[in-house]
Amino acid sequence: MSALLPVDEARARILAGLTPLTSETVRLADALGRTLSKPLAARRTQPPWDCSAMDGYALRAADAAAPGATLRVVGESAAGRGYAGRLGSGEAARIFTGAPVPDGADAILLQEDASRGGDLVTFSEAATAGRHIRRAGLDFSAGEILLEAGRRLGARDLALGAALGHGEVEASRKPRVAILATGDELVAAGEIPGPDQIVASNAFAIAGVVTAEGGEPIDLGIAPDDHRTIVSAVERAIAAEADVLVTLGGASVGDHDLIQPALKEAGVQLDFWRIAMRPGKPMMAGRRGAMLALGLPGNPVSSIVCALLFLAPALRKLTGRSDVEPVLMRAKLGRDMPANDHRDDYMRSALTYDSEGFAVATAFERQDSSMLRPLAGAECLLIRPAHAAVGKIGEPCRIMGLPHPL
Repeated sequence: MSALLPVDEARARILAGLTPLTSETVRLADALGRTLSKPLAARRTQPPWDCSAMDGYALRAADAAAPGATLRVVGESAAGRGYAGRLGSGEAARIFTGAPVPDGADAILLQEDASRGGDLVTFSEAATAGRHIRRAGLDFSAGEILLEAGRRLGARDLALGAALGHGEVEASRKPRVAILATGDELVAAGEIPGPDQIVASNAFAIAGVVTAEGGEPIDLGIAPDDHRTIVSAVERAIAAEADVLVTLGGASVGDHDLIQPALKEAGVQLDFWRIAMRPGKPMMAGRRGAMLALGLPGNPVSSIVCALLFLAPALRKLTGRSDVEPVLMRAKLGRDMPANDHRDDYMRSALTYDSEGFAVATAFERQDSSMLRPLAGAECLLIRPAHAAVGKIGEPCRIMGLPHPL
């Protein structure tokens, strides 16, 4: 029997065969979650001119060097409607936040420090040159690159992109991911299972991972334990030009585990099968041309953990993201842990923080890979490396967070 493949090696082999997908022009309004294919540079300077940071009066600092100065108000500068003239000695202009600073002015005095009567205004505070003025280019200047290629665009990035002067961006197209659940025992969600059946739940989580990572799920439905039907479903994924095919169930070696032979008949070249991890040992990976094929185990927790460790990084690589690998964090053990065997263990755990703000991961007592309830309630996966010694409460460990919506 061949040795089990380490998790890191399995992921490296999957990623090594992938290249970023082609890019396309996307409206900025539709770019949330997309990955930039080209850097985004400023087409304009922001602010484009010196502007006021406060409501008050624009003036020459030398005219109000001491409290009690009285100046003549000659105009007004508002956002979108600046003062067209130039301030001379002894003159001030009413100004509002964001409005251009008039020519000749070099200071702003606040409205609460001013007492106005008609065209005259008296100040109770002295002016300081440059105070309350936002200089042109304070945020950015034309030509500066502010968003690099490989960045996944969030809501704040969209606001910045708009401010830079862009209505469209070049982004990687969404990977198409075909998802096929297999097994005579499965019925669709909402249907009433027969005496020997269960509800097919895994595909919902896998589709969620695909969507969260910027992909487009393609539901191939449920295939019974029939070789020809499974082959036909794989061929439908190929016809749909899927970038990734994910099968759920049938990945082991029992009489009803038909994924391997079906994939091979459909032209998929298997790279590896069986990984040194718990849960998820019988996962397999291969390729048919440009299409990546991942055979995930049928147990719900196994399939979801494998999706987070292998499918999600693959989608990040396909979309050209710069952050591909899973993010691991340091924590402390929340309880004693036994020595581990030859497989990495990914344990569903609660996450709290001690009095010093350090993360504490407490593994749930029951870790059965068929149980979705503990996984739904987990806040992280506690990673126990292969051959780890007995772990005592408070000792350091590594965790992988499980943030929503994942």
